[in-house]
Amino acid sequence: MVGCKSKFEKLKASNDNVAKYREAIRLYNNKKYSKALVLFEDLSNKYRGRPENEELMYYFAYTNYRLRDYTSARFHFKNFTDQYPQSQRAEECRFMYAYCYYLESPAYTLDQDNTLKAIEALQLFINLYPKSDRAEEAAQFIADLRDKLEHKSFANAKLYLDVGDYKSAVIAFQNSLRDYPDTKYGEQMEFLAIKAQYLYAKNSMLNSQEGRYQDAIEFSDHFIDNYPESKYKKDAENLKKDSQRDIASVKKLIASLTPNQKKKEEKLEEEQKNTNPKGSLPEQTLQ
Repeated sequence: MVGCKSKFEKLKASNDNVAKYREAIRLYNNKKYSKALVLFEDLSNKYRGRPENEELMYYFAYTNYRLRDYTSARFHFKNFTDQYPQSQRAEECRFMYAYCYYLESPAYTLDQDNTLKAIEALQLFINLYPKSDRAEEAAQFIADLRDKLEHKSFANAKLYLDVGDYKSAVIAFQNSLRDYPDTKYGEQMEFLAIKAQYLYAKNSMLNSQEGRYQDAIEFSDHFIDNYPESKYKKDAENLKKDSQRDIASVKKLIASLTPNQKKKEEKLEEEQKNTNPKGSLPEQTLQ
C-alpha cells in the first residue's frame, strides 16, 4: 500500500501528462474516483484546447457525479455541453446536468429553488431532444418535482389553518388550487378552505360575520357540486348548516344591540382592520 501511494504521488508531481491521463482513466474505470479526481483536476487546464479535452471533461464530470458531488458535477456537465454542443455526448451531458439538479432537490419542507431549477433544466432537455430515449424519463422527473411543489403548497396552507390564521389559510388554499388546478390534494384543500372560511367568520367581528359565513356557504355548495361522492361531503353540508344557523344568530344579536353598542362594535372592527396583519400570508410558511 505504501508503495502504491508513493507511485501515485510521484505521478501526480510529474510533468508526464500522458501517463497521468491514462492513469486517471484507469482509476475511474476501477471506481477509484477520489484518486482519479485528483489527476483530472490537475489535467483540466493542461489539456484545454486539445482533442483529448473532450473526453477528459466528460470523465471529470462523471467523476464528481460518482463521488456524489452533484453541484460540481452539474457545473462540469454544463461546461461540456457549452464547449462541445455538437458532440455525440452532448445530449447525455445535458441530461446529466438536469439530473444533478433533480438529485439536489430537497425535501418539500425546505427551500425549493433547486427544484424549480431542475424542472427548468429538464424541460429544456425535452425541448432540445424531444425524440430522445431520455425524454420520457425527464418528463417523469418533472412530474415528481411538481408533486413535491404541490405538497409544499398544501402543507403551507394547512399550517395557517393549524395555527389559527384562518384568513391566510383561505387565501393560501385558493392560491394553491389556482397554481395547481390538477393537484391530487384538490379535494382535501377545497374542503379545508370551507372549514377555514367558517372559522374565519366565527372569529370575526360581529358586523363582518354574516358576509363571511355566506362565503363559507358558497364554498360548501361549490364543493358538493364538484365532489358529490366525497368522504368530506357530510362535513361540508354540516358546515353549511352551521353557517346558516350562525347567520340567523348574528342577525338577531345585531338587532338587539343598542346604538352605543353598535358604535362600539364598529369602532372595534375598524381598529382590527387597521392593525390585524392576517390575510397577508405572514412568515410562518415552511421554508
